[in-house]
Amino acid sequence: MRKLAIIAAALLLVGACSKEDEDLLPDQQKKMTSYLTSTHSPRLVAETEVESGTETPYYTELGETVYRYIEGAFNPDRQSRTEVTESSKVTITFRAYLFEFRNIKTEGSSITMPYYTNDPLLEDALYSANVGLTPGAWSFEPLVIDLERDPLIEGLRLALIGCRERDRVEAYMTFNMAYGDHYLNIIEKNQPIAYFFTVDAVE
Repeated sequence: MRKLAIIAAALLLVGACSKEDEDLLPDQQKKMTSYLTSTHSPRLVAETEVESGTETPYYTELGETVYRYIEGAFNPDRQSRTEVTESSKVTITFRAYLFEFRNIKTEGSSITMPYYTNDPLLEDALYSANVGLTPGAWSFEPLVIDLERDPLIEGLRLALIGCRERDRVEAYMTFNMAYGDHYLNIIEKNQPIAYFFTVDAVE
């Protein structure tokens, strides 16, 4: 139970980094860009490289550094949905992963297990995976985040702003946008992470 409480608290911890960790940032940025443009399915290009009039899948680079991919970004009715702003209250269903610069499997028999989630589709899998999850210890209800008041890791905050209701999003974060040089249970120092989430509602 204590272990799960620590993991749950990680969702709200604001990251930081020290001077000696700064050399890691360019390396993680390079690896993430390489992953997104060569291994990710679909292969992505930087938003700045999308040619006008095409629907090339792309990632947006935010802060220092979050790489965000929105599935269906060219959907014609997307612009009519409510957009997330810095003062929004957002409801999300999410999966949080330790990112190792390789594909995260979200379907099939050998899915990548997140370190934390509220996705009800994974509830049974987590209970049967023998990870010590006590029934009722985690909430599998949608998470409501007040972007004006709730403390968040910077990477998740940046990834949310600019999304729209019903967006399906992947956000890959370098360590400084996540938990920095903190150790937090299963999250190692300088660990890049990824959040996969659906924007269920925006107020």
